[in-house]
Amino acid sequence: MPVTPVPNIADLVRKTRQRLGLSQEKFAAKLGGSFQSVNRWENGKAKPLLLAVMRIEEIVRQMGDRGRNLLAKYFVGAD
Repeated sequence: MPVTPVPNIADLVRKTRQRLGLSQEKFAAKLGGSFQSVNRWENGKAKPLLLAVMRIEEIVRQMGDRGRNLLAKYFVGAD
């Protein structure tokens, strides 16, 4: 799990969602959140709670090779 705040969370959310081929609505459902939250995160108007960031990290890890560079770029100490 991330030890420090994730830099540029908007970019991470957008790239993760796009690599999964999901709309903001479907990505929000996968996270257990709302479309409005994902939209605000991507537009830099809000930041997700730590629980949401942890869920995003879990999803990125599940992506395997497709998410490997996202882990390296956005999560400190990610393998």
